[in-house]
Amino acid sequence: MSVLLRCAGRLSLAAWLAMGANGALAQPAGAQGEDFLYRVVQGDTLGEISQRYTGNTENWRRLQQLNQVSDQYSLPIAMLLRIPFSLIPVRDSAARISHLLGDVRIDGRAVRMGQSLNEGQALTTGLNGFATLELADGSVLSVPFSSEFRLDRLREFQGTGLIDLIVDMRQGSMESEVAPQQTGVGRFEVRTPVSVTGVRGTRLRVHNSGEGSRSEVLRGQANVDASQTDTMLRAQQGVAVDAAGRSSGVQRLLDAPQLSTPVRGGSGWVVDFPAVAGAQQYVVLVSTDEQGTQLVSRRTEAAPPVTVSAHAPGQHYAIVRAVDAAGLEGLDARQPFDGQAVLMSGDGGMVASNWAGPVLLSDY
Repeated sequence: MSVLLRCAGRLSLAAWLAMGANGALAQPAGAQGEDFLYRVVQGDTLGEISQRYTGNTENWRRLQQLNQVSDQYSLPIAMLLRIPFSLIPVRDSAARISHLLGDVRIDGRAVRMGQSLNEGQALTTGLNGFATLELADGSVLSVPFSSEFRLDRLREFQGTGLIDLIVDMRQGSMESEVAPQQTGVGRFEVRTPVSVTGVRGTRLRVHNSGEGSRSEVLRGQANVDASQTDTMLRAQQGVAVDAAGRSSGVQRLLDAPQLSTPVRGGSGWVVDFPAVAGAQQYVVLVSTDEQGTQLVSRRTEAAPPVTVSAHAPGQHYAIVRAVDAAGLEGLDARQPFDGQAVLMSGDGGMVASNWAGPVLLSDY
């Protein structure tokens, strides 16, 4: 039994207009099955679309038949046009490791910064491992510890730069910022044993475990096609699917905690906040960037306050989210704090040790 979750596959005209009629924002609309979806804008013709995406103007006849279009020169604005992936020429692509910490491996071998993850390869993060990957279109995949996935497919549409990606999420979590330049995607799917999540221009988290999967949409929209339900996930909504493929139904994600300014304590920085209504626990992350794509730690806490720390110099960010009874992780709250103190020279520079790193200071 499977669950199908696809973004922008069934947007209404009103939703499309709300996204903006600009072609760069609205045209590429993800995938449905083995078809790429293109949302028609004013002035489009089947011949021009066929040339752009298939490299052959004459394929307009195939598109006309598939989409039951009567006039190739008069396409309904906002129509979702299906283009078979088999018609679209592609080229190889790769995901680049842009952040790396701890035990991270590709096909069982240790990873180095800047290394590429290619189609068919698997990435695994150990108990202390964190990795961030960047795709050719600027999409970012953040992977915390104890996670494993394989790139079943990673290509680019020739001439457009759109990504064709299928991820087999075997264990753990993945957070994606898809097409941040708002160019859209050809296909972006994260598959688990009980769900397939299709994404377009969306910030979304996917978690997979023996108990099932959870999907949380932070921005954008998603259509959920489960065995007995057909519902739309909108921004700040999520859904849990158990190991038998049963959906919990659409849930509103819990609000972001109201974090206090971090205060230095004996073992780090203490962050306090009022308990969030409905929270069963809290996920506490530390990242070197405000977006949370360069994680250095992740853990759960039962209740506030929480303590955060970093083992490297420079500004870090404490990111806290509440978790509800279904296991869905809520909206993020963040506060900056200083990382590890270092020895400074008289001219304001960091003093380096014999191992080329800075000399770290400890509190006594």
